[in-house]
Amino acid sequence: MTVLHERIGFEIELLAPDGAGRRTLAERICRERGGRVERFFHTDSEPSLVPGMGHFWHLTPGFAVIDSSGAPVATFVDDVTITADIARDRTRATPDAGGRVADASPASDEHSYRILSDDARLLRLIAGHTPPDTPFPRVLDDVAALFGSRVETIGTVRRLRDRAGASIAMATSLAAGRERPCEIVTPPLSSDHEAALESLLMPARELGFTVPVEAAVHLHFDGAPFRSVAAFSNLVRLFGHWREALRVALGTNPACTRLQALPPSLLELVESESANADASAGSSDAERWSALQSAARSTGLSKYFDVNLTALLTDAPARDTLEVRILPGALRASDIVWRAAFVEALLARCRDPLAFPRPTSGDAVAAAVELRALVGFTPEREKATDSDAALA
Repeated sequence: MTVLHERIGFEIELLAPDGAGRRTLAERICRERGGRVERFFHTDSEPSLVPGMGHFWHLTPGFAVIDSSGAPVATFVDDVTITADIARDRTRATPDAGGRVADASPASDEHSYRILSDDARLLRLIAGHTPPDTPFPRVLDDVAALFGSRVETIGTVRRLRDRAGASIAMATSLAAGRERPCEIVTPPLSSDHEAALESLLMPARELGFTVPVEAAVHLHFDGAPFRSVAAFSNLVRLFGHWREALRVALGTNPACTRLQALPPSLLELVESESANADASAGSSDAERWSALQSAARSTGLSKYFDVNLTALLTDAPARDTLEVRILPGALRASDIVWRAAFVEALLARCRDPLAFPRPTSGDAVAAAVELRALVGFTPEREKATDSDAALA
């Protein structure tokens, strides 16, 4: 069994079988822990089809499992990037006598809906004034009272506007199959990582959950150790200069969405800062770090890169973590943990003040071998993937 040493939070993207959903898994795990399931609103964003508007914010049903002692076990939420399997299964569905495929979702009920807004601040207000167990026929009514307005019902849509007619939010039923994507989000785990993950994934396998086409696993490490010029610069060098090698070594899913290379301007920034270190010798480490934070914010970083560095760019993040987003989907804890151990070793090297080197080979497979050797990493359990076979 691979042993991890860091405090890590895991996000694991799965797909429930047809007729089940993320609540199914939450309730199964709850029964095993003797705890309870709590419904809550999960906040996320999705691309907008409205010209000139990049995305909408939305709330969808999430389920938190609390164990018998009151400690959080995990949450189970939607992930909007999981679409291909649902579309495929819809295409394969058997039509009725009239040639139609039913739109109704087998697991849907009056609580299976989403609330959309183009303003994240309004969505937070809505979440704070809408009990998660509000049935669809009454959703947005409590918020309407705040604005002195009323909810309009137009077919299967409930829409709320203020008294001047400006849009606030709308609620719609979940599309068929949208209860099936299930992202398991763990609290930070400090020990026995593999056993803790397997206690969540074994029930998922037994229930028939699968790894969806676009699946990924995300790792959240404590951000504090990387709040310095040297450590942050090494992170950028690792994920910038070694991008293709990392994807080979970790077996990154090519179908995974919302991944992209770090901005070239960010790599130029950290190398420029390093080159000019002598000129800033009179500045304190804190001053140099503050200047680098400010400059990095102008490079176009968002969470949707191979590594999410955004929490490091502010001194008061909502969640102070470094998020590594390029692990492939998995349904067994051992598959996740050995990859996490490799990432753990790489991040330990990033905390070394010595600059992270560049690869000596332009070939991704050769560079992946070099990267493993750089941190002395030999996984205890090699995987039979194309990338690992190439590295053997």
